[in-house]
Amino acid sequence: MTDVSMTPEVRNKPNLKQEIAFALVHLLPLAALYTGATLFDWIVCGVLYFIRMFWVTGGYHRYFAHKSYKTSRWFQFVIAFMSQTTAQKGALWWAAHHRHHHRHSDTPADPHSMKIYGFWYSHIGWIVGPDFKKTDYKVIGDYAKYPELVWLNEHYLVPPVILALVVTALGGIVNGGSIFAMFSAAGMSTLLIGFFLSTVILYHATFSINSIMHKVGTQRYESGDESRNSLWLALVTLGEGWHNNHHYYETAGRQGFFWWEIDITYYILRGLQAVGLIWDLKEVPKHIKYSKNNA
Repeated sequence: MTDVSMTPEVRNKPNLKQEIAFALVHLLPLAALYTGATLFDWIVCGVLYFIRMFWVTGGYHRYFAHKSYKTSRWFQFVIAFMSQTTAQKGALWWAAHHRHHHRHSDTPADPHSMKIYGFWYSHIGWIVGPDFKKTDYKVIGDYAKYPELVWLNEHYLVPPVILALVVTALGGIVNGGSIFAMFSAAGMSTLLIGFFLSTVILYHATFSINSIMHKVGTQRYESGDESRNSLWLALVTLGEGWHNNHHYYETAGRQGFFWWEIDITYYILRGLQAVGLIWDLKEVPKHIKYSKNNA
């Protein structure tokens, strides 16, 4: 007998224009075969991946989606701006959809359930498709009351464009010896490898939490869904791989509940708290960590 409550929703397929745009972002780094690539370009790629992955997990996710710590209004804007340099749309859009995911995890209403909609849709299909383009400001009303955040959310391409220009200028200076060289192969190679390639890798590392982390790994807690824990994905995503922990107790600023569960984002957040940029970083209560619910 079919469980009607688990019947998938009808999801619209992406149009050709959306698919081409997404494909172009992935293909652009290949142009480095023409411009060449320097050691500096690869260093920029690695640094930008690390820095921006922190803002995905520490900004989009732990701050805007889950309110795992508090901060000032000006630094809140910095968090939103830096998060959006990843080109994963607006901070309010990202957080609103993530809150919806937690409320409906691995049910037909989940925007990206691998269990219901399969790997490709949970990984990229829901993003490229037309069904989740708008921001539900009611879901994210606690942050939508700030006009500067709403403006940034509506103009979500401003941060990545600014970062791309800065990266290209740095490439011109370091590779070409002059900022004017940013318009030559010297600057373009840094743009292609440093910015675009790191962005593409960052996309799929982030998306893997929606897809792979609901299939691969172990489950410590009965969270009511198929979220799992994985050390190697925790390393790649600076701590997001402890996904079953997170789904069991989502408000904690720490997703690696135990000392041996490496959570680089949490360590950085502790550093920001130490210098006073953030405060009230939420920890994991002992009754949660050592719940009888765990395996």
